Amino acid sequence: MGPTVQVMPSSTKPFQVFQQDQEECKQYAQSQVAGQADSANKSAVGAALLGTVLGAAVGGAVGQGHGAGVGAAIGATAGTGIGASGSQNKQMSIQDQYNNAYVQCMYSKGNQVPGAPSDAGVPPPPPPAPTLTVAQAQAKLNALGYPVGTVDGSMGNRTHVALKHFQRDHGIPQTGELDPDTVVALMN
Repeated sequence: MGPTVQVMPSSTKPFQVFQQDQEECKQYAQSQVAGQADSANKSAVGAALLGTVLGAAVGGAVGQGHGAGVGAAIGATAGTGIGASGSQNKQMSIQDQYNNAYVQCMYSKGNQVPGAPSDAGVPPPPPPAPTLTVAQAQAKLNALGYPVGTVDGSMGNRTHVALKHFQRDHGIPQTGELDPDTVVALMN
């Protein structure tokens, strides 16, 4: 048993690494369906044997012993057909389970799976908002002529007043806090 689905390496993955991914994922998928194929085949053989026995019994009963061979042949043919049909259905279900496990494994390793969502065309997340510590803001305010006194990292009254003056002069709502707009203005 092997995969019957197409998986491609990502554009940045060397082919040798892709081949290693394939081997690992085939082993994983095989472990997910282990024993099911043997069980389906044994079931098919059992159905064929049962059909043969029942065909012989019916043929013998109908033909009073003379039709037992014909009945056995008909029973074997019918039993084999029924068993093969059931086995084929089970094998298809097992293949689907195998393919699902294989695709999940390959996708989790960053390979391309047709029909799966891709990251292509999705814009990257925006960069995080800039941040300043209180001490960094105090040093910047002092350097820009908005005196806060000693740079101590504490959001005291002088720092609030200096921030309000800075915000007023830069058209930012005067909150006296290190809000995102104020941080951006201080960093420029």
